[in-house]
Amino acid sequence: MRKRPIPGSSGLVRPMSLLGDPVLHSPCEEVTDFGPSLARLVEDMFATMYAAHGVGLAANQIGVPLRVFVYDCPDDDEVRHLGHLVNPVRVEADGITVRGPEGCLSLPGIEAGTPRFDRTVVEGRTVTGDPVRVTGTGWFARCLQHECDHLDGTVYPDRLTGLRRRKVLRAARRAPWARTD
Repeated sequence: MRKRPIPGSSGLVRPMSLLGDPVLHSPCEEVTDFGPSLARLVEDMFATMYAAHGVGLAANQIGVPLRVFVYDCPDDDEVRHLGHLVNPVRVEADGITVRGPEGCLSLPGIEAGTPRFDRTVVEGRTVTGDPVRVTGTGWFARCLQHECDHLDGTVYPDRLTGLRRRKVLRAARRAPWARTD
Protein backbone atom coordinates (compact mmCIF):
# COMPACT_ATOMS: atom_id res chain seq x y z
CA MET A 1 0.00 0.00 0.00
CA ARG A 2 1.31 3.44 -0.98
CA LYS A 3 1.83 5.79 1.96
CA ARG A 4 3.10 8.78 -0.03
CA PRO A 5 1.19 10.73 -2.65
CA ILE A 6 2.02 10.22 -6.29
CA PRO A 7 4.56 12.87 -7.35
CA GLY A 8 2.83 15.65 -9.24
CA SER A 9 -0.67 14.71 -8.07
CA SER A 10 -1.10 18.07 -6.34
CA GLY A 11 0.99 20.03 -8.84
CA LEU A 12 -0.03 22.43 -11.56
CA VAL A 13 0.87 21.85 -15.19
CA ARG A 14 2.97 24.80 -16.32
CA PRO A 15 3.65 26.04 -19.87
CA MET A 16 6.68 24.49 -21.57
CA SER A 17 9.62 26.61 -22.74
CA LEU A 18 10.43 25.71 -26.34
CA LEU A 19 13.64 25.74 -28.35
CA GLY A 20 14.70 29.33 -28.90
CA ASP A 21 13.50 30.55 -25.50
CA PRO A 22 16.52 32.26 -23.86
CA VAL A 23 15.93 30.43 -20.55
CA LEU A 24 16.93 27.16 -22.26
CA HIS A 25 20.26 28.56 -23.43
CA SER A 26 21.63 30.00 -20.18
CA PRO A 27 23.11 28.21 -17.17
CA CYS A 28 20.68 27.91 -14.26
CA GLU A 29 21.26 29.32 -10.79
CA GLU A 30 22.00 27.26 -7.68
CA VAL A 31 19.08 26.71 -5.31
CA THR A 32 19.69 28.34 -1.92
CA ASP A 33 16.19 28.20 -0.42
CA PHE A 34 14.99 24.67 0.40
CA GLY A 35 11.58 25.84 1.60
CA PRO A 36 7.97 25.34 0.53
CA SER A 37 8.38 27.17 -2.80
CA LEU A 38 10.98 24.60 -3.90
CA ALA A 39 8.67 21.73 -2.90
CA ARG A 40 5.86 23.37 -4.92
CA LEU A 41 8.18 23.78 -7.93
CA VAL A 42 9.15 20.08 -7.84
CA GLU A 43 5.49 19.05 -7.55
CA ASP A 44 4.58 21.27 -10.52
CA MET A 45 7.51 19.85 -12.50
CA PHE A 46 6.29 16.29 -11.99
CA ALA A 47 2.75 17.29 -13.02
CA THR A 48 4.09 19.03 -16.14
CA MET A 49 6.40 16.15 -17.06
CA TYR A 50 3.59 13.60 -16.76
CA ALA A 51 1.13 15.79 -18.72
CA ALA A 52 3.70 16.01 -21.55
CA HIS A 53 4.43 12.25 -21.38
CA GLY A 54 8.12 12.81 -20.61
CA VAL A 55 10.67 10.89 -18.57
CA GLY A 56 12.57 13.95 -17.29
CA LEU A 57 12.11 17.69 -16.93
CA ALA A 58 14.48 20.48 -15.94
CA ALA A 59 13.20 23.63 -14.20
CA ASN A 60 14.26 25.90 -17.05
CA GLN A 61 11.95 23.94 -19.36
CA ILE A 62 9.07 25.59 -17.49
CA GLY A 63 10.80 28.96 -17.40
CA VAL A 64 12.41 28.69 -13.95
CA PRO A 65 16.20 29.18 -14.16
CA LEU A 66 17.07 27.04 -11.13
CA ARG A 67 19.24 23.91 -10.94
CA VAL A 68 16.44 21.36 -10.39
CA PHE A 69 15.21 18.41 -12.40
CA VAL A 70 12.73 15.56 -11.96
CA TYR A 71 12.66 12.13 -13.57
CA ASP A 72 10.57 9.00 -13.91
CA CYS A 73 12.65 6.94 -16.27
CA PRO A 74 13.44 3.26 -16.79
CA ASP A 75 16.91 1.93 -17.40
CA ASP A 76 17.68 -0.65 -20.08
CA ASP A 77 16.54 -3.45 -17.74
CA GLU A 78 13.12 -1.75 -17.33
CA VAL A 79 13.88 -0.82 -13.69
CA ARG A 80 11.97 2.38 -12.89
CA HIS A 81 13.89 5.33 -11.45
CA LEU A 82 11.73 8.05 -9.89
CA GLY A 83 13.01 11.16 -8.16
CA HIS A 84 14.36 14.65 -8.33
CA LEU A 85 17.72 16.38 -7.93
CA VAL A 86 18.45 19.88 -6.69
CA ASN A 87 21.81 21.45 -7.56
CA PRO A 88 22.95 18.31 -9.40
CA VAL A 89 26.58 17.85 -10.39
CA ARG A 90 27.68 15.16 -12.83
CA VAL A 91 30.57 13.45 -11.02
CA GLU A 92 31.07 10.56 -13.45
CA ALA A 93 30.12 9.86 -17.04
CA ASP A 94 31.86 6.86 -18.51
CA GLY A 95 31.49 3.51 -20.17
CA ILE A 96 30.89 3.16 -23.86
CA THR A 97 29.40 6.01 -25.85
CA VAL A 98 26.07 5.05 -27.37
CA ARG A 99 24.36 7.03 -30.13
CA GLY A 100 20.70 6.54 -29.36
CA PRO A 101 17.39 8.24 -30.09
CA GLU A 102 16.85 11.31 -28.00
CA GLY A 103 13.97 13.73 -27.86
CA CYS A 104 13.06 16.65 -25.64
CA LEU A 105 9.85 18.13 -24.30
CA SER A 106 11.17 21.53 -25.44
CA LEU A 107 11.40 20.23 -29.04
CA PRO A 108 8.15 18.25 -29.25
CA GLY A 109 7.98 15.65 -31.99
CA ILE A 110 11.66 15.87 -32.97
CA GLU A 111 14.18 13.13 -32.25
CA ALA A 112 17.78 12.44 -33.27
CA GLY A 113 20.53 9.93 -32.56
CA THR A 114 22.62 11.64 -29.88
CA PRO A 115 25.85 10.28 -28.38
CA ARG A 116 25.80 9.75 -24.60
CA PHE A 117 27.85 7.76 -22.12
CA ASP A 118 26.28 4.49 -20.97
CA ARG A 119 26.87 5.22 -17.26
CA THR A 120 26.46 8.41 -15.24
CA VAL A 121 26.71 9.37 -11.57
CA VAL A 122 25.10 12.59 -10.38
CA GLU A 123 25.25 14.07 -6.88
CA GLY A 124 22.92 16.72 -5.55
CA ARG A 125 20.33 17.40 -2.91
CA THR A 126 16.72 16.48 -2.27
CA VAL A 127 13.97 19.06 -1.97
CA THR A 128 14.66 19.11 1.79
CA GLY A 129 18.40 19.65 1.31
CA ASP A 130 19.58 16.11 2.08
CA PRO A 131 22.53 14.90 -0.02
CA VAL A 132 21.79 12.27 -2.65
CA ARG A 133 23.84 10.31 -5.19
CA VAL A 134 22.15 8.75 -8.23
CA THR A 135 23.78 6.24 -10.58
CA GLY A 136 22.25 5.57 -13.96
CA THR A 137 23.00 3.15 -16.75
CA GLY A 138 21.58 2.81 -20.24
CA TRP A 139 18.47 4.86 -20.96
CA PHE A 140 18.43 6.31 -17.42
CA ALA A 141 22.06 7.46 -17.81
CA ARG A 142 20.98 9.24 -21.00
CA CYS A 143 18.15 10.93 -19.10
CA LEU A 144 20.47 12.13 -16.31
CA GLN A 145 22.96 13.56 -18.81
CA HIS A 146 20.19 15.22 -20.81
CA GLU A 147 18.69 16.94 -17.75
CA CYS A 148 22.09 18.04 -16.42
CA ASP A 149 22.77 19.55 -19.85
CA HIS A 150 19.55 21.56 -19.62
CA LEU A 151 20.69 23.10 -16.35
CA ASP A 152 23.96 24.14 -18.02
CA GLY A 153 22.04 25.85 -20.85
CA THR A 154 22.56 23.06 -23.38
CA VAL A 155 19.84 21.38 -25.44
CA TYR A 156 20.51 18.07 -27.16
CA PRO A 157 20.89 19.54 -30.69
CA ASP A 158 23.96 21.36 -29.31
CA ARG A 159 25.59 17.92 -29.02
CA LEU A 160 24.93 17.07 -32.66
CA THR A 161 27.13 17.85 -35.64
CA GLY A 162 26.88 17.91 -39.41
CA LEU A 163 23.83 16.65 -41.21
CA ARG A 164 22.17 15.30 -38.05
CA ARG A 165 22.29 18.75 -36.42
CA ARG A 166 21.09 20.54 -39.56
CA LYS A 167 18.13 18.16 -39.91
CA VAL A 168 17.01 18.68 -36.30
CA LEU A 169 17.30 22.47 -36.51
CA ARG A 170 15.45 22.52 -39.86
CA ALA A 171 12.66 20.39 -38.36
CA ALA A 172 12.48 22.75 -35.36
CA ARG A 173 12.20 25.83 -37.62
CA ARG A 174 9.35 24.18 -39.53
CA ALA A 175 7.53 22.83 -36.45
CA PRO A 176 4.10 24.29 -35.62
CA TRP A 177 5.43 25.38 -32.23
CA ALA A 178 8.50 27.21 -33.66
CA ARG A 179 9.28 30.66 -32.25
CA THR A 180 8.98 33.40 -34.83
CA ASP A 181 10.67 36.21 -32.89
